[in-house]
Amino acid sequence: MDAKTGLFYVFAAVLLFAAFRVITARNPVHAALYLVLAFFQAAAVWILLKAEFLAITLVLVYVGAVMVLFLFVVMMLDINIDGVRKGFWKHFPLAGTVGAIIALEMSYVLMGGFREPPKAASAVGQIGEQVSNTKELGKLLYSEYIYPLEIAAVILLVAIIAAIALTLRKRKDSKYQNPSEQIRVKRADRVSLVNMKSVVAAPAAAALAEEKQP
Repeated sequence: MDAKTGLFYVFAAVLLFAAFRVITARNPVHAALYLVLAFFQAAAVWILLKAEFLAITLVLVYVGAVMVLFLFVVMMLDINIDGVRKGFWKHFPLAGTVGAIIALEMSYVLMGGFREPPKAASAVGQIGEQVSNTKELGKLLYSEYIYPLEIAAVILLVAIIAAIALTLRKRKDSKYQNPSEQIRVKRADRVSLVNMKSVVAAPAAAALAEEKQP
């Protein structure tokens, strides 16, 4: 076993552990951090497969943007974890069945690549060394898949706006300052002069009346 194969097994093991902790962690922030770790390990596997563009895209887009935004939303929203956990075991059989079906389908598709003849695999490797995968992906994205790419960009924009709208809602139990209103304040808004007649308190008025009596 060479060093590349050993690194693949290390990255794959850490990736499986991080993915398992994503669905078993009790704290949603910890689950999101484990998901970030899983993304990094998947990017390392992509680099081993000489797909540098996909690895960098996975780190920049998912780890640098989507997961950071998700972490901010999780930390800023008041999520009731006990309410989320209710009904977990009730829906677990259905979720487990769907997960098993997806795992079997993915294993069937992926095992087809391992059954590929060595000569064909070597030919593909030689072709891949001569062609830049980043250039070819760029051609496909901005020619045949330009409309799906724009739709994905719009969906991400809507998700960002929705996250900002959720985090900027007003709460009754919090106090905040508005710097723009503080800067635009005028002297008349802070101090007002009122003319009032002098009023004598009741005990003082009674004492003054007694003094005036002969």
